[in-house]
Amino acid sequence: MRLPRPDAVLVQAAIAGALSFAHLHDIASAANQHGWKAWAYPVSVDLLLVAAWHRMRVLRANSQPARAAWTWFLIALTASLGANVATAGLLDLGHVPAWLRILVAGWPALAFFGGTLLAHSSKVPAASQPDPELPLYETESALIVDPTEVEPEPLPAAEPVPAIAPVPQPPAVAVPAALVDHARKVAADHHARTGTPIDTDTLRVRLGIPPHFADAIAAQLA
Repeated sequence: MRLPRPDAVLVQAAIAGALSFAHLHDIASAANQHGWKAWAYPVSVDLLLVAAWHRMRVLRANSQPARAAWTWFLIALTASLGANVATAGLLDLGHVPAWLRILVAGWPALAFFGGTLLAHSSKVPAASQPDPELPLYETESALIVDPTEVEPEPLPAAEPVPAIAPVPQPPAVAVPAALVDHARKVAADHHARTGTPIDTDTLRVRLGIPPHFADAIAAQLA
């Protein structure tokens, strides 16, 4: 298994970050910030430094001013650099001056304010902002034109509707007169017994004839 080669830049960044983290922790402890508070100070400084750098890159990529991001980046960098220099023997950590204690005690509020401003300073990129002096159809796309300048295309002429051929009627069925007379008698008998006119199906069954014959006879009896 081939082991990944370490990146010299990442190793250097990790070492520098660990040293800066330790120096900030020592300054916070010397300024009467003990326990978890002393560990929270370096985290706050480094996070503000990274957040300001990230915001600065985003604003530059969108061609927007990054003065506020630069300001908070310099503040966090000064806090980190000051802690590194102060722990180099130039400051007696056993007798920290009052001004340094005031700075350490006031850092949480300053860092919270700076982080809030950086998090809520996002703006719409300048490329997507419409020019108020141009019409809307010119700012959204170069392909969109003014609908008032477009001449309507003439509608195609309607094609003539073809005439519908009449449905051929079935030829008339020639029914013998004797069969019609017999059908009248059957219908009269049915009406006398049931009190209702005979229907076509009953007539067809009584006479034993095909359906088209029954329809033709029923039409004559109606």
